[in-house]
This record gives sequence, C-alpha cells and structure tokens, in this order.
Amino acid sequence: MSQLLTWVLQAIALADSLHVSKAMESFPEKISVAVFVTALMPGPTFNASTVFTETLEATGVASASDNSVTFDNGPTNPPTTFIYGPKYLATRFYQLSPIQDLELAYTLLRKLYFYNVEDFDKEILLSSKRYGLVRRVFIVATKDNALKKEFQKQMIEKNPPDEVEEIQGSNHMTMMSKPKELFTTLLSIANKYT
Repeated sequence: MSQLLTWVLQAIALADSLHVSKAMESFPEKISVAVFVTALMPGPTFNASTVFTETLEATGVASASDNSVTFDNGPTNPPTTFIYGPKYLATRFYQLSPIQDLELAYTLLRKLYFYNVEDFDKEILLSSKRYGLVRRVFIVATKDNALKKEFQKQMIEKNPPDEVEEIQGSNHMTMMSKPKELFTTLLSIANKYT
C-alpha cells in the first residue's frame, strides 16, 4: 500500500508544496505520483528559495494592503509572520468559490511564518537521483488569481513535470470552485500512475 501513496496538495500557505517536495526527496520509493494543484513546484534546477522568492514577488502577497506582516525581530530585519487579509483572500484565492467556503476560510486563518530564504536551500535540497524519480503532474487552475497562469507556466517550463492538466474556470482553491472536475482529474491521474 505504501507503494501507492500519492501526494496531492493544494497550497494555501505558499510553503506547503515545498514540504511535499522535501518528502519526495526523502521517500521517492513510497510515492507513485506527486500532483501539484496550482502550487509551488521547485526542482533540482529550480530550487526552493528561488521559487519562494519569485512567488512573493509575482503575487505581491507581502505588500497587499489588507495582508498583515509582523516584524518580531525589529523593523530593520525581515518580516517574521504574515496573515492574509479578507480582501486578498476573497479576490485572490476564493473569487469563484461558494461564499460559505470563503467565510470558513476567514475563521481558519492563522499566521504563517516567513522562513529565512537560506534555510530553504539548506533544508530543501532536491536531487535528480531522488526527487527526480517521482513522477509529477501539475494541474493549472485557469482562473487562479493567487498564482497567475503565466507564473504557473514559468514554473512548468523551469521544472517540467511528466504531465500538465488544466481545470477550466477554477480559482486557486480548486477543491472549492471546481470539486467535481478536480476529483475526476485526480482519479484519472491515480488510475494512470498506479
């Protein structure tokens, strides 16, 4: 059964898929396929710190007006924590999702910790020998306002997966905006790679 383990991720916290990538490096023999659903996808030639830094720049997440950033180590040091604001969530993550899902997201919001970029390179070293053994599928959400289609395309070009799927009309929260289409796509991937 462990041979059939499939990692499916939906990244609301920008670093979630980085943790899955680390698991791919650590346990490639236990993962039949990694599915990145409109998520960050680092690789051996597109390291985690670069992906994370480019994501922060591309999304404007740290400078968005209603997002909150704290400087626990003082104002002259980099920010330490971050929390999404309600407008940012509504317009970037949930713009096509049912309102009750957005309301639930508001109640579940917690601070996210900014990690030192150098820590990414120490902790998440991805190799062709291990990470590269795991087959990867990237699912593009065509109406994603958090990770724009152009940025998703850039990640795909810099770190090509085995397969690319698209879910038309889906926002970043694909499991909320297009659950049936996501389920069908995941089922098809599972059948193909197991």
